[in-house]
Formats: sequence, C-alpha cells, structure tokens
Amino acid sequence: MKSSLIKNKRILITGGAGFLGSHLCDRFVQLGANVVCLDNFLTGSLSNIEHLIGRPNFQFIQHDVTRDFYFSKNVFAVLHFASPASPLDYLKFPIQTLKVGAIGTHKMLGVAKAKKARFLLASTSEVYGDPEVHPQPESYWGNVNPVGPRGVYDEAKRYAEALAMAYHRTHGVEVRIVRIFNTYGPRMRNNDGRAIPAFVSQALGNKPVTIFGDGKQTRSFTYIDDEVDGIVRLLLSSHVGPVNIGNPREMTVAQCAKAIIKACKSKSRLVYKPLPVDDPKIRQPNIALAKKVLGWVPTVSFDEGIETTIEWFRLHRLTPHLKNLKKRK
Repeated sequence: MKSSLIKNKRILITGGAGFLGSHLCDRFVQLGANVVCLDNFLTGSLSNIEHLIGRPNFQFIQHDVTRDFYFSKNVFAVLHFASPASPLDYLKFPIQTLKVGAIGTHKMLGVAKAKKARFLLASTSEVYGDPEVHPQPESYWGNVNPVGPRGVYDEAKRYAEALAMAYHRTHGVEVRIVRIFNTYGPRMRNNDGRAIPAFVSQALGNKPVTIFGDGKQTRSFTYIDDEVDGIVRLLLSSHVGPVNIGNPREMTVAQCAKAIIKACKSKSRLVYKPLPVDDPKIRQPNIALAKKVLGWVPTVSFDEGIETTIEWFRLHRLTPHLKNLKKRK
C-alpha cells in the first residue's frame, strides 16, 4: 500500500467525529497526512477526536455539510462519511439522513471538483436491501423498499452513489465508493441501536440480551482496523466505483449474542422481540473485487475483535452511580 502518497497531503473527512470517521482521522494522522475533520455532532462526539486536538496535522471544524463549505487550501482527498449510520439514529433523524446523503454529498463533490481532489464516498451494504443474491457482489443492484422506514438511509446512500458517479462521468472527479458492511470496535455508542454495542452493554450489566426476530438472520461483522485498512487502500487505488469492504464470515444474530455473553462471562439470557420492518434476513459480502484490486482481506478474527471491543466498553461504560453523579452536576 503506497501510504507515502498521502504524507503531508490534506485529507478532508466529513463525519470525522463519528465512530468510523474518528478512526480514519487517527489513521491518516498516523500516516502523516494533514487531516481536516468536519462534524456537526448530530451523532458524532467530541470525545472521539479530543486526543487529536492540538496535533499540528489535525484541524477540527464544526460544520453541517448540507451547508456551503468554503476552504482556501489545497485538498488531496475528500472522504464523505457524514451520516447517521445506525437504525436508531436514522429513524430518529430521517430528514437529516436524506439531506446529508443528497445535499451533503452534492456539496462535498463540489469541493472535490473545485480542488481537483479524490472523492471517497462512504456507502453501505444497505444498498443491497433484503438481498435475493447471496453473498452480495458489487454487481448486485439490491432489493430495497424506498418507502419503508429504512428507505431514508438505503436510498440516501443509493442516491449518493449515483451522484458521485455522475460527477465522475461529467466532471472527471476521481471517485471511490466503499460499501461498508457491519463494522464494530471501540468508540461505538452503547445506545446507538446496533447489535454488537447493545449486546455488549447488556451482557456487561448482566441484563437480558435483546434479539429482534428469531435470531436466525445473518450478519457479517468487520473489525474497525480491518475496515479502515480497506478504506485507505481504496483511496490510494485507481479503482473507480463501489467496492465491498466487509468480513465474509457470516453468523446468525443469535450466535453473535451468545458469543458476546460468553466472552463477557455474563449471566445474561436471550430475550426476543418482534423484527423491525424490512430488516435484512441475510448479509454477507463477496470480497473478490477487494482482493483483486486492493489486495485486501480482513485479518482480525471475531473473537479477537470482540475481546478488544468488550474491554473498551468495560473502561468507558458508565456505572449507574456515575451516571447519577453526572446528572446532579
């Protein structure tokens, strides 16, 4: 991987205070790039990037990317990661989710065009919807309900992909599109509605672990370090268009929950609730393209990644006593 290409280059990362965005900020700072992080804290958190503030090659700008953004300096690449990404978030902020996928993508493509910069779009495996092809290759067009509650996220990302490719074909913008599969690791919010942080938080508290549906639906979980490595490789590649970056190890949601309960040495038991509307029954990436054009494969096992994630939650999860103290301050 030619990481020397970005040493001293300016990288603009939207949504940089979010879970995935903040890890990207870390990686590019470590690689010697000059990182400009944009976030409006709709779902991101200052705590994710506060360790970077004050570094000579890191700058934070609080900004809503659906508004015009003027930047006087040269930019090597724009990484557009701003968006609510968990079901709880995008169902809470449906209009903001659509706007950041449409207007936000338009604004940031405009920056990339003006600066003659590469543009990397954070897309998602959700563009495949409830898939009828398994595992899912980039050539599959998906099975998405545009008027269902999840459509605000799915269609925002599908539109963003179409807009990015239109800018590539019409204006010659160098476009990279990463289709991200379920990613987990440190800095996830325990209340963001995604399976792994919910399971870990419940298991550490010896509370019932909630499974929606019968637990037989499948997911493929990618550890954050692997996901970031794939994204950096994609940015530095010459490949235009979408690439799946995800771990092809498929497991049921129930298997995931049981593994986390065991790893936490928890007394939790499983409880079942109705499946949300349009929740995908299966999810597994075909990563043949990532192997071919990026030389990328995931290297962190689920057991290893979940152990690190659990330890992070142990250190950062507030006890009820501390929560009460914070409320009284």
